Amino acid sequence: MAQTQLQAAREGTVTPAMERVAERENRDPEFVREQVADGQAVIPANHNHDTLDPMIIGREFATKVNANIGNSETTSDLETELEKLHTAVHYGADTVMDLGTGSDLDEIREAHVDYSPVPLGTVPLYEAVKQAGRPEEITKELLLEIIEKQAEQGVDYMTIHAGILAEHLPLTDGRKTGIVSRGGSIMASWMEAHGEQNPLYQVFPEICEIFAEHDVTFSLGDSLRPGCLADACDDAQYAELDTLGELTRVGWDHGVQVMVEGPGHVPMHKVAENVERQQAVCDGAPFYVLGPLVTDVAPGYDHITSAIGAAMAAQAGAAMLCYVTPKEHLGLPEEEDVRDGLAAYRIAAHAADVGTERPGARDWDDALSEARYAFDWREQFALALDPDRARSFHDQTLPGDNYKEARFCSMCGAEFCSMRIDQDARADGEMDALSDDETDLETSPAAEVNRPPVGTHASGDLPPMADHDGVDRPAEAGDD
Repeated sequence: MAQTQLQAAREGTVTPAMERVAERENRDPEFVREQVADGQAVIPANHNHDTLDPMIIGREFATKVNANIGNSETTSDLETELEKLHTAVHYGADTVMDLGTGSDLDEIREAHVDYSPVPLGTVPLYEAVKQAGRPEEITKELLLEIIEKQAEQGVDYMTIHAGILAEHLPLTDGRKTGIVSRGGSIMASWMEAHGEQNPLYQVFPEICEIFAEHDVTFSLGDSLRPGCLADACDDAQYAELDTLGELTRVGWDHGVQVMVEGPGHVPMHKVAENVERQQAVCDGAPFYVLGPLVTDVAPGYDHITSAIGAAMAAQAGAAMLCYVTPKEHLGLPEEEDVRDGLAAYRIAAHAADVGTERPGARDWDDALSEARYAFDWREQFALALDPDRARSFHDQTLPGDNYKEARFCSMCGAEFCSMRIDQDARADGEMDALSDDETDLETSPAAEVNRPPVGTHASGDLPPMADHDGVDRPAEAGDD
């Protein structure tokens, strides 16, 4: 039986996936191996995901971003979901989670595995509810059956809501928003109906065996995450976190890679506390956070409220950020919402990497600043996190090619452009000349995600999208 990345790392083996990760992170392969062996980082890489370009999640590596996609009972189909996948990878998602709850789940999941160069995550509990009809009708046998099927299909990591226990439920009684996790509410309903302990907790060793066979990574779900600022850091949240620490060690004992999910809605002054507590309780296992949202008052703008908390969490040691789109709390995200959510989170992740002084992370910023001061508009667009958006905004008011050479934009105009005034003063000798050093991104020690453009992968094994729908276009933007 093939080993997991964790098992190989513990034996001292540097796997091809570790070699590829080291290349993408500009790190020594042996350091990658050590981090995986110690459980401080994970490489989600199911043996059956043939089109995967391996990546790593851990606090010692560049901050990663996940994009959630998925259909619902009311909207979305296979073609739409593949377009969401394409958009997510194009705009820089490091992993993608399929949270579908609608029709054709197997067909969509298998297509995602076929067409995705990034790790794919799922929440098998959702499919269990769909098959059972009601949460109370779920059985342990059904849960294991679905988990094994998704592992065989090639899913790289799964959210498993095994940390919410029967004794935790009374701790939620004083909350403002109760249990806001889908999986958490489902498990709570099951426990209330059956008077038994969480079935996922009961069969956790069996899940570990399935995961070890296929090298599926645990993403231990935070079923009792706070759904509002008032509920942050309460007894329910932290009681479950203690259980997640226990389950982390059980997973490791089975040779399975583990990361841990986190909140949620958290006021700014408690964000770092959440990260530090998780790292201590879970022995440094990578922390994968949703936001957190630092205020509850901005429906329609929660990609912003959450990106603030995400940047703070990453600076404190969170390893991966789960994006939030403008549609959060309001509706199912569409393609443009995916784009906006990813932009907000790529900014948060990169800002955190600059703030923690990751080697070379600021080189991208410096290169763009140099192009900006030189009025090299084309280079500015090429270096932008979203080149199409930057070019479009510039060209809305100054569309002509001649304005690509102009020493001003429409914000200040030629007369009041501060950089033009500064340059002219230096050219006239009124001020000293600036340094002429230029940043060379080709030789930067930065990790791949901290260099432009994001969304590029070694994806030669991906089938062309034309194989799916007859439309002749690349499988994913940025294919090698």
